[in-house]
Amino acid sequence: HVKQSGGHGQYAVCNIEVEPLPRGSGFEYVDKIFGGAVPQQFIPSVEKGIIKTMTEGVVTTNPMVDIRVTLYDGKYHTVDSSDMAFQIAGSLALREAVAKAGVALLEPIVKVEVVVPQDHTGDIIGDLNAKRGRILGMESTGSGKQRVRAMVPQSEMTRYSIDLRSMTGGRGAFTMTVDHYEEMPAHIAEKVIAEYAKHKED
Repeated sequence: HVKQSGGHGQYAVCNIEVEPLPRGSGFEYVDKIFGGAVPQQFIPSVEKGIIKTMTEGVVTTNPMVDIRVTLYDGKYHTVDSSDMAFQIAGSLALREAVAKAGVALLEPIVKVEVVVPQDHTGDIIGDLNAKRGRILGMESTGSGKQRVRAMVPQSEMTRYSIDLRSMTGGRGAFTMTVDHYEEMPAHIAEKVIAEYAKHKED
């Protein structure tokens, strides 16, 4: 529950509740204002400020997704309230809610298929496991080669063509496609957030 206002000449207060939604749900904005606590014309302004902040990111530069924001109370001034004042109030309210509640960082997971000579299969599986990968299966492709299928965080695969070449002497091939998003492990998320905070200070 958050209450925020701009400075003199920019008066707006909005009370919001933020809750997570299931993965892939997107964004929901719920208006529960009664009795004109926030005039009708400013209710979309609060949403605009929230969406802008979600798009820009709060704890990193990545957009925020899968939340429901309920605007349930607020205050206004007949002279000093404006569209911009309520946009700012919405933005500040979301930032404050995130600071209090925290967020989960999501990372892209890629589906990887690696085809290598059979005698390199153990090395490939060990390497993918070390990259936080989850092996889905493997099968023979004939002519002494194996196909290994896995799900791996994309951030672990940035140098994979180099890694694969050095493990197989240039005799391996792979394909990689983004499959879905998963919550980043806490110890890695903390590093990402700390790096973003440091970058902002610089």
